[in-house]
Amino acid sequence: MRFSLKFAVSALALISAAPAFAQDEDPREQDEADIIVKGQGLEDSPAQTAYSSIELDRVAITTSASGRIEDVLSSVAGFQQFRRSDSRSSNPSAQGVTLRALGGNATSRALVLLDGVPMADPFFGYIPLSAIAPERLDTIRVTRGGGSGPFGAGALAGTIELNSADANMLGPVSGSVFVNDRGETEASGSIAQNLGSGFAVLSGRWDRGQGFFTTPEDQRVPATARAGFDSWSFGVRGAAPLTDSIELQARGLVFNDERVLRFDGADSSSEGADASIRIVGRGDWQFDAVGYLQSRNFSNVVISSTRFVRVLDQRNTPSTGLGGKFEIRPPVGADHVLRMGMDYRRSSGELQEEAYSAFTGSLRERRRAGGRNSDFGVFIEDDWLIGDLVLTGGIRANRTVIENGFYRAVDADNVLVDETIAPDRADWSFSYRAGVSYDASDGLRLRAAAYRGLRLPTLNELYRPFVVFPVVTQANDALENEQLEGFEAGVDFTPAEGVELSVTAFNNRVENAIANVTLSPTLRQRQNLSAIEARGIEAGASITAGQISFNGTIAYTDAQVDGSGASLALDGNRPPQMPEFAASATVAWKPAKNWLLSATLRHVGAQFESDQETDVLPAATTLDAFAQIPLSGKFSLVLRGENLFDETIVTRNSDGALDLGVPRTVWGGIRFGF
Repeated sequence: MRFSLKFAVSALALISAAPAFAQDEDPREQDEADIIVKGQGLEDSPAQTAYSSIELDRVAITTSASGRIEDVLSSVAGFQQFRRSDSRSSNPSAQGVTLRALGGNATSRALVLLDGVPMADPFFGYIPLSAIAPERLDTIRVTRGGGSGPFGAGALAGTIELNSADANMLGPVSGSVFVNDRGETEASGSIAQNLGSGFAVLSGRWDRGQGFFTTPEDQRVPATARAGFDSWSFGVRGAAPLTDSIELQARGLVFNDERVLRFDGADSSSEGADASIRIVGRGDWQFDAVGYLQSRNFSNVVISSTRFVRVLDQRNTPSTGLGGKFEIRPPVGADHVLRMGMDYRRSSGELQEEAYSAFTGSLRERRRAGGRNSDFGVFIEDDWLIGDLVLTGGIRANRTVIENGFYRAVDADNVLVDETIAPDRADWSFSYRAGVSYDASDGLRLRAAAYRGLRLPTLNELYRPFVVFPVVTQANDALENEQLEGFEAGVDFTPAEGVELSVTAFNNRVENAIANVTLSPTLRQRQNLSAIEARGIEAGASITAGQISFNGTIAYTDAQVDGSGASLALDGNRPPQMPEFAASATVAWKPAKNWLLSATLRHVGAQFESDQETDVLPAATTLDAFAQIPLSGKFSLVLRGENLFDETIVTRNSDGALDLGVPRTVWGGIRFGF
């Protein structure tokens, strides 16, 4: 691995030692019955009731057909990656996630937090999905819409909060082993232990396989390859009390992911080492302090689709992310929850690549590009409880800095071909969110909210050109920050026990939206559009009747480009890769203890490949299934089926050249301790 092995080992050693060190502070505290280590952040503020959100429990998280986190999140209609491919058969840099059809490029417009720490890659902005094992998680909450609060500068389209499971949830030992009908394997395991009043968890996962052909049979050539994958991750997490109201939490994660896309030799890899420390105080003066460090890397080889030889070797893209936040909640009375604090994030990285002639194989250019972005934010938010009424409002100020940006290309003789030194720039911007919720009766809640969000362009968007042969996409060091203005109104209805319904109407507008704008059939450039507008309705239903349950979500979004100036020709067009309609429904049956049979039907509407609205990705409807059957003790037989209809899922359409998503796949395996 290209990142520092010494850093990874040192970080994990520090994290592993943290709970034990904390417990040695005062052994008397371990005997106190009232010390409860939660291993999570502060409790939710009342403001959460004013916004459109959905929560997934551990059963929903650990019973997906693919066993992958993006599949779990797809149960929330409106969640989307840039492409329909999952983290076994996509380029890692395309794994940006978004909500409410506010995508259009491969960067994340939703803020993804794992135990309070942002997960986005410092250089590209994508989420390392293969490194996030669902079986390590306890709950997931998806909140749609932008706003303020900690790390609010990334929450343009919404926030996805991933919360890890503790030792009590995981049990002393748990694990699983699966194999599918192509001979691919998935192995996962964890060891968890309560240590005095704290706990420690070690976990690992390894996925590997030959993959499937993403190229349709009638378009394959001798150089066509299966989408092979080989990924592993190892995590360590611990929590321990410092006092009777303050706890220390620590987490580390190392991962490596290697894939092959379309052609022999078209190899990509992503890798990283993350570490974080968190201190949470639950006394009269509540506080939450987090610090984290990320070391990441990415590489990618581009193969010519006409001569099937290497034309670009993006061999090294080291990047570093660091940051932290501090939030405090002073005691201001039972009717108010006041939150205030600050946060900071800094991302730096550099692209190192070589371009080669498709005809001679000789080196043509050496290219370097990179820079540094940072964001410092201060925020304050107050929730006011007035009987059945909750009023909430918050403001946030952000100081964003874009600096040290450059692009340099030299030929094989080291003669300068092109060089750009981007000017440093900085700016202050303000965002807010405000909402109201009212419990009109025991089973009826009315809510409304308005918000403004912010996202910085990534180093990738600013400085790194890329090729999906034969289309070249240029970077743009003049890109401005994206800003979202939006409002929504909704109803949460519980007409009977076990029945929960919700409906939300929304209108969101992203000004200066960054998109890959087509300049010619083989050339695109990242540009700021005037705006992308998204209006729509999202609804959810959860019904439990005895042994049978139903969970479904549906989203309709009318998204279009508001073009002016250079993007006038795109006015009224739908953003690329964004479906108008998406829905997911799961029916589950639990006939006895530890038994579970479920089926999930999903539909994603048609999408356009690019901003020109020419090549179409047809609508796709898939059926997945999951069955867990107890065997003996804590052992269970598990059967999983992906895309059982064997639906043709088109993930890329470049003038008729197609890539396909996962075909029908059947898994079988054993679980222990779940």
